[in-house]
Amino acid sequence: MKAPSDTTKYLVYAEIVAEGIVERPDVVGAIFGQTEGLLGEDLDLRELQKTGRIGRIEVKVESKGGKSYGEIKVPSSLDKIETAILAAALETIERVGPCAAKIKVQKIEDVRASKRKKIVERAKDILRELFEEPEIESEKITNLVRQAIRIEEITEYGSEKLPAGPAVNESDAIIVVEGRADVLNLLKHGIKNVIAVEGTNIPKTIVELSKKKTVTAFLDGDRGGDLILKELLQVADIDYVARAPEGKGVEDLTQKEIVKSLRNKVPVEQIHVLKAKESKERKESKENKEVKEKVNQKSKEAKDSIAEMILAFKKHKDEVEGKLLARILDKNFEVIKEIPVRDLASTLKNDTSSASSIVFDGVITQRLIDIAAKKEINYLVGVRLGSVVKIPTSVKTITFDML
Repeated sequence: MKAPSDTTKYLVYAEIVAEGIVERPDVVGAIFGQTEGLLGEDLDLRELQKTGRIGRIEVKVESKGGKSYGEIKVPSSLDKIETAILAAALETIERVGPCAAKIKVQKIEDVRASKRKKIVERAKDILRELFEEPEIESEKITNLVRQAIRIEEITEYGSEKLPAGPAVNESDAIIVVEGRADVLNLLKHGIKNVIAVEGTNIPKTIVELSKKKTVTAFLDGDRGGDLILKELLQVADIDYVARAPEGKGVEDLTQKEIVKSLRNKVPVEQIHVLKAKESKERKESKENKEVKEKVNQKSKEAKDSIAEMILAFKKHKDEVEGKLLARILDKNFEVIKEIPVRDLASTLKNDTSSASSIVFDGVITQRLIDIAAKKEINYLVGVRLGSVVKIPTSVKTITFDML
């Protein structure tokens, strides 16, 4: 059963070469026979043709020099993925009749796209015929026709066949955009010296053009535009940068927006300065963050250390309070010596041990503070502070009621 023409979505075009003389029935038989059971029931060619999802397979074959050459066309109303699978299955065929053969898929045509193209062409014809209608403004028709003609001017440029306007070669300055739709929009508004990069992988044609012409990169106002600009700055000699308004693409801009964006273009040197400034700011921000983290860490460590010291002093205070005892401590708050309070001053004067703190059941006097300063003792912890005139910054005093 042939698929109705109005349901055909795709046409698969393939070429066949057979090592001998074969005819159309041989090719068709090989297609059905050698793909049978290959893709399961859902994609079985016979079943698909019965249900109208695959149309009549067209084969043209001619023989020359003992070989056969031909073209195969398979109409499909399957979706894109299923059609691609079916096309790949054709390439698995290795024999046609008694001859070795090879089938190669050349292209898959979107029938609907072809129909849309015909609709556009017919619409242009209808538009031209409307000149006879008095109620349609002549100026409006002129603009519509002018835009249609400009769109027709799109060409393919360079070895990569990049979408471009007709004035790229003759112009000293060119505008580089992202894609074909951007080129079409600029052509529609009369800008012909435009060419597209078609992706973030910048073509060699663009690189070579940038060495000979003044180049303005006109990019979308989104992250995609940022990525293409970054790539362009690395591999091409760009002179100016223009951007569409934030969140907009060049293909969607009105003539007023295009003109405004191009007028606001900035020299590439300014872009480099801005990027250097942003890089410096990011670096400084990172360094400031690291410094802050270090300060916070040290502050935390200091707090932990003070808490540990206070707990140690409180422990020693509880053990000497009311007993008129003094404890000489090292830097780890361990007891070096325990003596009566009355012997504290003389012991400190004569003792050469490396004392760091003193906790004693007595009054902190000026005399003890002066001795502690000379002996480089950091803390004096006593019952209360006596008549003290001066306390050196190297000595800290703590009273029992503070613990």
